[in-house]
Amino acid sequence: MYKKSEITQTKHEFWTAFGAYMKPVPSAEGYRVNWQNYKTGVKQLFFRMKAERDFTSIGIELNHQDLDIQELQYEQLLLFKKLLHTTIGEEWVWEFAQPDSYGRPISKAEKVLAGTNVMNREDWPAIISFLKPRIIALDEFWSNVKYGFEDLK
Repeated sequence: MYKKSEITQTKHEFWTAFGAYMKPVPSAEGYRVNWQNYKTGVKQLFFRMKAERDFTSIGIELNHQDLDIQELQYEQLLLFKKLLHTTIGEEWVWEFAQPDSYGRPISKAEKVLAGTNVMNREDWPAIISFLKPRIIALDEFWSNVKYGFEDLK
């Protein structure tokens, strides 16, 4: 069992290492980007990367409090589903308005890698190898479709 402070410290060290590893990688448009805290420019639309004790995941998360707006964003994203899967090179799991750990509805498209543990530093290369190409592909995808979300900002 890990102490909460140990988990927090290890995750901080992982994300710092990931950020340093990704720092030289420019965005699809050639700009510097904070990969760990990617800004989509659309309210309540996020690219989420998680490195936990039993899985790693990456995805697009919609968590607008107004469920009608969240549904519009989700439907808009669904229009680009084929382009997303083509850009990333794999199928993702899509969910609409599923409750999060606080009971709030969130919609998402994500890919999960089971069996990794951020607390095990030997897993870090596998976690980074999973996240890096997908966040780069998400950025490329977003550079092509973000204008379709301008009315939903």
